[in-house]
Amino acid sequence: MLPKILVFAGSIRTGSHNARLAALATKELVLAGADVTRISLLDFPLPIYDGDLEAKSGPPENALKLKRLMMMHPGVFIASPEYNASITPLLKNTLDWISRVRERGEPPLPAYKNRVFAIGGASDGAYGAMRSLMALRQVLELGCGALVIPDQIAVMRASEAFDEKDNLKEERLANLLKRVLQRLTDMAREVVP
Repeated sequence: MLPKILVFAGSIRTGSHNARLAALATKELVLAGADVTRISLLDFPLPIYDGDLEAKSGPPENALKLKRLMMMHPGVFIASPEYNASITPLLKNTLDWISRVRERGEPPLPAYKNRVFAIGGASDGAYGAMRSLMALRQVLELGCGALVIPDQIAVMRASEAFDEKDNLKEERLANLLKRVLQRLTDMAREVVP
């Protein structure tokens, strides 16, 4: 049975390098033998997290949809842009809302348990979104108790890193992405939801 992997980028900007990375990850995951669902956070708008709003009306419907989607996939790949040496407000807000959704007596943080995450990022900067990946790893591992594989990919000078077919030009990076995604696929096969 093919492992189910969810893929999304923490950016909805037109021409986003991380949307390109998510699209390439989707292609590579299919080649690695996974059943992939790629989504855009543009299709799941959420208000800024507010405890008073949550207390008044509960989590928004889109937070519930995202939590359920995540729980249907034992593997998740997130492509994270870097804003001011951290993750985007969009991505942080999305992860925060998902962390608040609990149904039918579920334990805390159900969308982050019993699945495996892989992370990558692309940036025009010299660090290739590495600082956002450190922040994202902290949010997922320490904040949400998720299992994040140690392997990750940081694509620097992203506007020059992709060819006309949206593949990575540099062989070392292309191979690293394949290794990260193969490990995610292998580990997702082992997950028992």
